[in-house]
Amino acid sequence: MATGSLVGQVALVTGAGRGIGREISVGLAAEGMAVGLLGRSHDALIDTLRECVRHGARGVAVTADVTRPGAVREAVRAVERDLGPVDLLVNNAGLVDPVEAPIWETDPTQWWQVVETNLRGPYNLLRSVLPGMVSRRRGRVVNLNSGFALRPDGRYTAYATSKGALLRLSDNIADSVGAHGVVVLDISPGAVATDMTAGMPMFADMKEWGSLPYVVAVAVDAARGRFDALHGRFVHAGRDNLEQLVARAEEIRAADARTLRLRPYGDDDPLG
Repeated sequence: MATGSLVGQVALVTGAGRGIGREISVGLAAEGMAVGLLGRSHDALIDTLRECVRHGARGVAVTADVTRPGAVREAVRAVERDLGPVDLLVNNAGLVDPVEAPIWETDPTQWWQVVETNLRGPYNLLRSVLPGMVSRRRGRVVNLNSGFALRPDGRYTAYATSKGALLRLSDNIADSVGAHGVVVLDISPGAVATDMTAGMPMFADMKEWGSLPYVVAVAVDAARGRFDALHGRFVHAGRDNLEQLVARAEEIRAADARTLRLRPYGDDDPLG
């Protein structure tokens, strides 16, 4: 199990201006990584950059909308020009449905905006970053996912659909990128207090939030390679016993577990 030093490596984090993205960026910087910070708010990114620099890290802040392929390509070029090739991509930028509503009451524009940010955004980053990782035969991708990917929720249909699709995307690319030495993981932080989660009505009465510093520690461990054996799988930072999960990685792969699969109704199910 690899747990190498991060000093001198380069991370690219989307949604780095606030919340989980900001904290992961600072956590990676504290471990010696250079950090490329992407987001839509220049002022917020600069604030994150200042905090990273306080840890002695090199960094660059690039304003970009992850749903725009051209903007993402230019952002990746800027990061790699200033910092070097990307060793770690953290797809964190995301949106949640602005209101709890059944799908027939949702605003179509807002619904698709959530899906595009949560799915098209990661695709655009993967499309721009993976060619370099594949050619160098090394790299790691962490997709910030959610328990919503695993269960139906009629109140947040855009968010749940997009996160389920993101998990399926990771599953679909795992074999092809793995053949070139690239690791992809989907990590759910659980319910931690951020502007986004705190604004969700379902969490209005939440008394005990998950630990944001723990989520950062898990992301740092992923960057180090602690979870490489779980390549292509789903990890829930808020609920999993991570030591046990890593120890059972071979069993998890053999059972084709920890990713989306059709559940057969019985042994005679032709699709089972």
